[in-house]
Amino acid sequence: MFDTELELDMEALESAEDFLEYFGIEYDSAVVQVNRLHILQRFHDYLSAGGLPAEEDLRRELYRELLQSAYEDFVKSNALTEKVFNVFKVQKNQIFVPLSSLLIQR
Repeated sequence: MFDTELELDMEALESAEDFLEYFGIEYDSAVVQVNRLHILQRFHDYLSAGGLPAEEDLRRELYRELLQSAYEDFVKSNALTEKVFNVFKVQKNQIFVPLSSLLIQR
């Protein structure tokens, strides 16, 4: 991928708050506290869509916009509605197996 100051800086970021602060995005800590992993995963999903500019300044602005969008998704909605992770996605024809049926009866 790219080996620039932007990417090196991003490698050092650890939390959703770190990312939001790095890109200068104002945020409600209550929203981030509940949705931090969802926000970061959505940001990753947006980045994975491709089409990243080679120029670092343009890429920095795009990253900021995508992170802002990821954050706003969870300001306007919630994790259950957004279904970022597979655990929230209900599969068609999904079979439910109760835990009690898996236990050995003695």
